[in-house]
Amino acid sequence: MSNYFQKEIETMPVEQIKEMQSEKLVKQVKYVYDNVKYYRDLMDKKGVKPEDIKGLEDLHKLPLISKNDLREAYPYGLLAKDLKDCVRIHSTSGTTGKRVVAFYTQHDIDLWDDCCARAIVAAGGSDEDVCHIAYGFGLFTGGAGLNGGSHKLGCLTLPMSSGNTDRQIQFMMDLKSTILCCTPSYAAYIGETLKEKGYKPEDNHLKAGIFGAEAWTEEMRKDIEKNLGIKAYDIYGLTETSGPGVAFECEEQTGMHINEDHFIAEIIDPDTEEVLPLGSKGELVFTAIDKEAFPLLRYRTRDICVLSREKCSCGRTFVKMCKPMGRSDDMMIIKGVNVFPSQIEAVLLNEGYAPNYQIVVDRVNNSDTLDVYVEMHESDFSDKVKDMTKKEKSLQGAIKTMLGINPKVHLVAPKSIQRSEGKAVRVIDKRRRLGINV
Repeated sequence: MSNYFQKEIETMPVEQIKEMQSEKLVKQVKYVYDNVKYYRDLMDKKGVKPEDIKGLEDLHKLPLISKNDLREAYPYGLLAKDLKDCVRIHSTSGTTGKRVVAFYTQHDIDLWDDCCARAIVAAGGSDEDVCHIAYGFGLFTGGAGLNGGSHKLGCLTLPMSSGNTDRQIQFMMDLKSTILCCTPSYAAYIGETLKEKGYKPEDNHLKAGIFGAEAWTEEMRKDIEKNLGIKAYDIYGLTETSGPGVAFECEEQTGMHINEDHFIAEIIDPDTEEVLPLGSKGELVFTAIDKEAFPLLRYRTRDICVLSREKCSCGRTFVKMCKPMGRSDDMMIIKGVNVFPSQIEAVLLNEGYAPNYQIVVDRVNNSDTLDVYVEMHESDFSDKVKDMTKKEKSLQGAIKTMLGINPKVHLVAPKSIQRSEGKAVRVIDKRRRLGINV
């Protein structure tokens, strides 16, 4: 028997969902037009006025926006509220120093908490559970989102953050954690560590896990479920639209329900920008119809997926999205962090290196690895191991500061990185051989 956090909304007939979305969309477009000059200019350029949007059928008339717009408008250009009305920010990692900063009013956070609470309940959670949150806290949205949802539901919440696995396991066992929230790769690592310490799956009290922020396969899901003795659920979100909880998996585990009372989802052709019919594979676009501080309309996620309205056994009527099947840009997700090659290139240029580099991403023991190979200048190349090691560590620190994750840097001889038709192959993502969509 399915449980719901807000049953009336989560099981609302589809026609009512669409009516509600239309009503909210009309109000939100006027609100954004009146309060966000950047967006007003885009609409004016396209010849669209708020009164032209009378419902969902007119959504396609609005301009699309992308991460480039968010960077161009950094930091306050897309803010719709006075700063005194905002209570928090979150941020993604940035390229060339420009980060995406999302603002939140208390109202925004309350709605976000609701979305994450729905995800926890869909995974079998209730106010009797101990919710163990091992997503990172800080500017990253993972920890804050699930923490808020857990509080809203009334779980005993363990805000562990990531890392320090021995302490994670101590608290998990001593406080009898029942729901684990973290990246799938970290869940796999916890499972392996428990096994190394002599624990069997039945020795822990976990029943479910809510895992997101990075790509993972069905094979990885099965391994995690086996090693931890749980049912593993997917969750989706992005900082630009709030964070985790935009969509979540139910007990059927055949896709993630999008919280349609807060977000309108579209699928477009990434090249032509044409809206595609339901069931088509294309780029996912979101419109946030409730957000006050940072209300994005028709935001291109760059994630490739398919939407479905097939009836779900859980009783929820929200449209489902499949796991993202790839990206329409060059972004990689490594250890749950968005990484662009241009970020690394910017660091190299700032540190005085030529942009001749190669990024190698792999997954070893269920954890992402990042190796960066950088060609040195002829004049700087040295056979002295001590000199090379010092330079590698310095560059490694600079890249870590930019990305928030620790790479392994290898300084190599000039012209030693293989070129293809005169151009270096920038990224080798070995995770694809494992069947992981990245």
